[in-house]
Amino acid sequence: MAYTDNISRLSRLTAIHLKLQSNLYVSIEQLSEEFNISKRTVYRDIVALEKANVPIISVEGKGFTLMDGYKIPPVMFTESEANALIFAEKMMAKTKDESLIKEFNNAISKVKAVLRNDEKIKADFLANRTVIGRNWQNEKTSNFLSVMQRALTNFNVLKITYQKESDTQPILREIEPFAIYHSFSEDWIVIAWCRLRNEFRNFRIDRMKTIISLPEKFEPHQFTIEEYWLTQQKKANNTNWVDNKFNDHQ
Repeated sequence: MAYTDNISRLSRLTAIHLKLQSNLYVSIEQLSEEFNISKRTVYRDIVALEKANVPIISVEGKGFTLMDGYKIPPVMFTESEANALIFAEKMMAKTKDESLIKEFNNAISKVKAVLRNDEKIKADFLANRTVIGRNWQNEKTSNFLSVMQRALTNFNVLKITYQKESDTQPILREIEPFAIYHSFSEDWIVIAWCRLRNEFRNFRIDRMKTIISLPEKFEPHQFTIEEYWLTQQKKANNTNWVDNKFNDHQ
């Protein structure tokens, strides 16, 4: 089984675990339909959870339930950790990608749910007294960053329509995402292997008009982002190449 398949199954097992916690009974049919897997796979997942000491009970005619009283212990945060997350929330609100803000706010809501009341009061107070100065107008220019993140970690080829400032019409590209960075001009940029140009290129996410995550997988590029920058520097034989490249969004 491939590494990404293991990650996919781990995510599903976690989701099934949470569904069992939030519902009195969950049927095989529900799990099969929701996660788009066979009933046989559902049974295998249930067995896997049981082996991980999750006390699952089968009730005839109703489905599966958890043993009464069983709960996952809540995650506890120190005050400093909670404060760091509040700052991250403020910074994230200033990003220009709508999808990232949405996903981060969902995660923060789950974090706040496990804080004690006095911690929530302090967190709200800190949030009201924290100002992040960039992107004053709260401008949102893209909504594809979450899709890009998933494609990067799952090695999915992306089909995009992309429009440079100098182009009159968008062009179609297939790309293999390699890394994402945030530029000094506050734009989200993906470094990706462009199948049309047969080389790595930079793509500003706000210039993508459409994006489709294809089922096709690509082979992971076997080097780090640091190695990538060094290789590009040597090719250009210019120590300022990296700084210049930040402003050269193909």
